[in-house]
Amino acid sequence: MQPRRIVLLGSTGSIGTQAIDVVDGAPHLFEVVALSAGGGNLELLARQAVHTGAAAVGIAGGDPGRLEELIRDAAAAAGRPGYRPDIVAGPDASARIAAMEADVVLNGITGSIGLAPTLAALESGATLALANKESLIVGGSLVKAAARDGQIVPVDSEHSAIAQCLRSGTPNEVDKLILTASGGPFRGRSREELHGVTPQEALAHPTWDMGVMVTTNSATLVNKGLELIEAHLLFDIPLDRIDVVVHPQSVVHSMVQFVDGSTIAQASPPDMRLPIALGLGWPGRVPNAASPCDWTQATTWTFEPLDTEAFPAVGLAKDAAKQGSTFPAVFNAANEEAVTAFHSGRIRFTDIVDTVDSVLSEHSGSSGLTVESVLDAESWARARAHERLAVSSL
Repeated sequence: MQPRRIVLLGSTGSIGTQAIDVVDGAPHLFEVVALSAGGGNLELLARQAVHTGAAAVGIAGGDPGRLEELIRDAAAAAGRPGYRPDIVAGPDASARIAAMEADVVLNGITGSIGLAPTLAALESGATLALANKESLIVGGSLVKAAARDGQIVPVDSEHSAIAQCLRSGTPNEVDKLILTASGGPFRGRSREELHGVTPQEALAHPTWDMGVMVTTNSATLVNKGLELIEAHLLFDIPLDRIDVVVHPQSVVHSMVQFVDGSTIAQASPPDMRLPIALGLGWPGRVPNAASPCDWTQATTWTFEPLDTEAFPAVGLAKDAAKQGSTFPAVFNAANEEAVTAFHSGRIRFTDIVDTVDSVLSEHSGSSGLTVESVLDAESWARARAHERLAVSSL
């Protein structure tokens, strides 16, 4: 059996680097044929290119000439002086890389800039291993219309867990989807206690090691709101049949409740290599992708209801999803601007979700969902968020 040809988008980020770990552990199953990254870490991208032997490397920003030099130097140091991949540069580099011939495209880009690469990957016919939840959330019906049945495989740990649990029953036997949340670094605090938390505290996630945006979204629970919308779109389950429960240990990654009262849970130590491996190998499992639970040790798992007063983001996301159209895109864009303002010291932590709420309340939606209407809505949301943030700055 020939190895699956893999394209990695966002290869220098957390998902991309762990995906290369998975490929390294199963070279008989996977072969990286192309990489792309934003261009903020050209040295790492060059080393990844030489290490994987990718035929093409894309960068959205940065100096392609400098990348070519770094690849040449890394290739010489690795004893591969003849290695010269094609270099694709420019804002559309990831979309062009995603369109290349492959079996699986792993979209590990952060943010709604992943929409065009997602659509390009689907159009190519490859399986889309989707870690870039934002592209599905803002693209909504656009992405779903572009995908054939089963073409999108989720890589988020929660949605990977749900996909695994859904194997236990037929679609008409599903009662509810239950997303688990760690609760982030501020679990148990009241809204008043959240006013003064610092950016450093918001980045001290108790379980996962992620980038600034995703980690902050986990602290506000915006990330769980985005995941709720993603679950609704991926699995065609009504929003009112998707719940969120706080599970601080992050071992049970999500659950499916069936109509007979049975609940099926997927459990494993927190390690993104497991859902990444499933995304690359679906529907097969990759042996030794991650360590299992150690059942020889005593352990306790706890589950708590979500404090919706302290963390209103999940309810706000559900409302945006019910509105449909470009409301989820506005939710996401306004949040990104507010998170940036928080980390620059201009607003308080609680102002992040308050800003999103305010911008959503002013949005009127779009008559039709197109790439252009999504981009227009995002631009409007960012501009309106900037105006509100200027007023509420500390």
